[in-house]
Amino acid sequence: MKIAKTRHRKHFQRASGLALCGAVSTVHSPAHADFITDSKASMDLRNYYFNRDFRQSGAAQSKAQEWAQGFVLRYESGFTPGAIGVGLDALGMLGVKLDSGPSRTGTGLLVTDRDPAGRAQDEYSKLGLTAKLRMAQSTLKAGTLMPKMPVAMYNDTRLLPQTFRGAWLNSADLSNTTFDLGRFDRINLRNSSDNELMTVFNGAARNIRSGRKTSSERFDFAGATYRWTPALSTAYHYGALDGIYQQHYLTLNHKLALTERQTLTSDIRWARSLGEGGSNVENSALGAMFTYSAIGHSVGLGYQRMSGATGFANLNGTDAYLINLVQINDFGNQDERSWQLRYDYNFTALGIPGLTFMTRYLSGDEVSVRNRAQAGKEWERDTELAYVIQSGVLKNLGVRWKNASTRSNFASDIDENRLVLSYSLAIW
Repeated sequence: MKIAKTRHRKHFQRASGLALCGAVSTVHSPAHADFITDSKASMDLRNYYFNRDFRQSGAAQSKAQEWAQGFVLRYESGFTPGAIGVGLDALGMLGVKLDSGPSRTGTGLLVTDRDPAGRAQDEYSKLGLTAKLRMAQSTLKAGTLMPKMPVAMYNDTRLLPQTFRGAWLNSADLSNTTFDLGRFDRINLRNSSDNELMTVFNGAARNIRSGRKTSSERFDFAGATYRWTPALSTAYHYGALDGIYQQHYLTLNHKLALTERQTLTSDIRWARSLGEGGSNVENSALGAMFTYSAIGHSVGLGYQRMSGATGFANLNGTDAYLINLVQINDFGNQDERSWQLRYDYNFTALGIPGLTFMTRYLSGDEVSVRNRAQAGKEWERDTELAYVIQSGVLKNLGVRWKNASTRSNFASDIDENRLVLSYSLAIW
């Protein structure tokens, strides 16, 4: 059945792609000039090597290690003229296996759920189409969506980005104010070709129990962001996974200029999550990050606190919008208190634009671990070095090395390295 399903999906994707190309190629009349002249297309390439070592923790699998190549083709049309403009976006993605093995899967780069032996597929693909309408400063999109809101953050930390299917209205008609309203009915995970029902993430010590429903086909959201000054904004967002949980999220962002070359940035977040349909979700999450920057250097100090009957609630497969979301962990377990110390350096200050360095250390404790009297604790150390070529034939070619280590008394110990080569090409 899965083989037949895959074939049908590939036929549908090819047919949809041909239909899209045909539709775009026939829109040449003056009435549709803005649709064409304002359109843009690009190709993003990502070569990703991932190595996660569990060997020191006694885990059943000693390591997860894979290498893959990703291609993401993006097309964004302009809008037809008139009071209500019409447009169409398309997103085509392809992931290709370069190296893997049955004992080394689980990196999140490749699809493994279609083989009884756990072998990764040689390739997988996705096609997303998005219709859009624009009136004044409001845009309604329906189809494949990639939101970046506190209650729903798409994940782009592996080979191909994760997407949603649904409808989303964004409005900026009121001065200094942005409104969001919409609904998702399916999610496409980063290493999957299928649109699936949505679930709540339940990590090592989130301690979340679903009620009558374990999955849902409806996630409703709404939000408003107000910019008081160019340096200060506040926002409220609401999200509800039908029959599982609802969430209220408040944020404040401020950038204070201390001198001409020194700034202090504040990022404060508070969320309240409550269960529905018999789910036990009940969490309050407070996070604050303060960053001082001067002449290429940045030093940040963050604090995050979880309280309530469960850990933080977010859609499975997405990024949790938490201050201490880092390379491996998000420190969002039940009752967890965590802090972060971070240092960044931009080598532009030394005359090397495109070269950046980051290192950080996080520590969490007071975690409520189910069926265990001792409180859980964990720490993580991350280092990242990145360079993007700024000019010449290889302009926009980037290389990024990410290293992380985490230790815990309630979850697996991990040592991890990621090497990512990326290239972005503007087609038109």
